[in-house]
Amino acid sequence: MEKIPPKIKLNNLTKTFGSVKANDNISLDLYPGEILALLGENGSGKTTLMNMLSGIYSPDGGSIVIDGKTVNISSPKDAINLGIGMIHQHFKLVEVFSARENIKLGSISNKQQVDLDELVKTLKINIDLDKKVYDMSVSEKQSIEILKVLYRGADVLVLDEPTAVLTPQEIESLFDTLRDMKSQGKAIIIITHKLDEVLAISDRVTVMHKGRLIDTVLTKNADRFSLTEMMVGRQVDLDIKRVKTTLGDVILDVHELSVKGKEGNLELNHVSFTLRSGEILGVAGIAGSGQKALCEAIAGLQPISGGSILLNEKRIDGKTPREIIQLGVSMAYIPEDRLGMGLVGSMNIPDNLMLKTYKDQKGMLLDRNSAKKEAEQLVEQLSISTPSLNTPVSKLSGGNVQKVLLGREINLSPRVLITAYPVRGLDIGASMTIYDMLNEQKKKGVAVLFVGEDLDVLLALCDRIVVLSSGKVSAIVESKFATKALLGMKMVGMTTDKEDEYV
Repeated sequence: MEKIPPKIKLNNLTKTFGSVKANDNISLDLYPGEILALLGENGSGKTTLMNMLSGIYSPDGGSIVIDGKTVNISSPKDAINLGIGMIHQHFKLVEVFSARENIKLGSISNKQQVDLDELVKTLKINIDLDKKVYDMSVSEKQSIEILKVLYRGADVLVLDEPTAVLTPQEIESLFDTLRDMKSQGKAIIIITHKLDEVLAISDRVTVMHKGRLIDTVLTKNADRFSLTEMMVGRQVDLDIKRVKTTLGDVILDVHELSVKGKEGNLELNHVSFTLRSGEILGVAGIAGSGQKALCEAIAGLQPISGGSILLNEKRIDGKTPREIIQLGVSMAYIPEDRLGMGLVGSMNIPDNLMLKTYKDQKGMLLDRNSAKKEAEQLVEQLSISTPSLNTPVSKLSGGNVQKVLLGREINLSPRVLITAYPVRGLDIGASMTIYDMLNEQKKKGVAVLFVGEDLDVLLALCDRIVVLSSGKVSAIVESKFATKALLGMKMVGMTTDKEDEYV
């Protein structure tokens, strides 16, 4: 690899936003026919660096060299003309168009020399080019995005968190496609935080930390522990523990629950399961399988169209969150939209704590001193990094925002804790802290519902896992009997001959 000249050289790239130096003199080489993983904590500068390469940002300093020539990339169009294509986390597709129409949309005809059908065949991508996007799975939509940039003649591909919402089978299919592109001489960069995937797919790994490049190493010489230590600057225990507890009574009983969406479609279709005291019950499923509707229906935020929800043997379906509280039922909900539904971004930590503890008493002053003391304890106990207690929570990192939200809900001493993607977008250090907090609640006898997207985490942390597929329960399995492949099959509604594994 080192004997051939690099396809791309980044020389001392620097990017500053206000007083924050997002990239600090980053130098990096990318070679033809290799897959380079870009690894780092949240806020380490990975996406900013790639946004400069793809023309979304312009560097404040440094240079970009492609095929030995210094270039100026001031727009995504410049990047495309230079053979650089970026596949973002959020797809940019026209839902009512077919795959073929989306791929050809906006392409430059005098530059395009690739036969689309031949390209699909060469890469062995299983996709119907005449199928409408609105009928496609997430992995099919991602395939369109990859084909879009290849159709426009890209030799360099940048993929930002490409496996975030894919099943294990879809991830392996994507990796096969990337390996085929690599064999054809394409240069590929993957931005990710999943260590196992880094080790499985990449040739080299570049690790970033707080805007600086720490090191670039050969993947074959790295392991999960060495990469994590480079990422966070210290050793981290990466073993997610499934704490053993004695299961108590059924706290939450969901029976034949159905929920209709705004368009009248069934988001949940006769979903049934139970959750016991001292148990962490996982919920797995591809994106849009009904996870959001399930959490919001239990929390009283979304009306149901059928079935029942019992909490401590009390019917709570059809009741508002305030009515549920008035029943004397202690439940905490950690929504996936932390700053949209969970916290008020413009308010500080004490004020956000008061949102759940103040009483509706006319003429009474709010007890800010108690809230301040609780906030001080929370910051110390959870090692929340904040300039001061008066700092708006929107100014905190994602991990610290999640600690504030989870800490506030746990301080309410709930019997049931509902968590929707509590570690989404968090780095490994913050994620491990969240797992420890959930295990502590489990040991206290709290019933925890954990909606997650990382199957390795679900298998390691949860006692049982409910698998949702198109709004239905396709399996409920004990984690010790499950595998990623089995969960992946059930997530897409496939049947197996191992039904005796389900409980």
